[in-house]
Amino acid sequence: MSNPAILRIEFDGRPASAEQLRLPALVNYGHFTAMQVRSGKVRGLEPHLKRLDASTRELFDAELDHDRVRDHIRHALGDDIGDASVRVYVFGPDTTDAVSLMVTVRGPATMPSAPHRLKAVPYQRPVPHIKHIGGFGQIYYGRLAERDGFDQALLTGPGGVIAEGAITNIGFFDGTTVTWPDAPALQGITLQLLEPRLEGAGLPSRRSTVRLADLPSFEAAFITNSQGIAPVGRIDDLTFPVGVDLMETLAQVYETVPWDTI
Repeated sequence: MSNPAILRIEFDGRPASAEQLRLPALVNYGHFTAMQVRSGKVRGLEPHLKRLDASTRELFDAELDHDRVRDHIRHALGDDIGDASVRVYVFGPDTTDAVSLMVTVRGPATMPSAPHRLKAVPYQRPVPHIKHIGGFGQIYYGRLAERDGFDQALLTGPGGVIAEGAITNIGFFDGTTVTWPDAPALQGITLQLLEPRLEGAGLPSRRSTVRLADLPSFEAAFITNSQGIAPVGRIDDLTFPVGVDLMETLAQVYETVPWDTI
């Protein structure tokens, strides 16, 4: 995945100081959301805000005002950045009673369109429904996959039950239906935006247990995250043809998602 250099970091609406950055550097407890901004707009802004609020309530027993989040994103983008990769991090109270927000701004990014190669690994994220920081296991297995010539790790549980990619969700296609793995995993925003719209595009979807042993029964696979959608070309030694019609339909469905002004 592309990872442009950081252009700007703000902490609670101001340029981050070295003292403020000690918190995320030393305290490995918090959560975040990642989004692509184009012309000051985001696809599915509301799910991002709901994710941040729900995780803040669970981790810190505090509410997170949506307007505050939007204000901080707009401030970090300023008048000079319209297209960007933005992350909003939430950390626990430090010197005040309110949680702290850190916004990072990078250059815009898109999912590489080439078929991705995934290496199955025996790991599942702790507290997987939260997009939390401190993913040592994800980084460890992701680097291991790259050293072995793959693009990303595919996280699996006991019995080879597939959960998610290290930094993506994954879907499988059997020729008629998209199957999303029914296993503990982060419900990514792109997945959330696609899933309810597929039926209307003539592409029914379902949630079901998918094991590594089941993979030969599928015709194609794809991954999603905040950077977009891409086909899967290989999982371990099993190759998948690129489902051209499938990918075109997914892209068309994703294009119907409205862009929301921050």
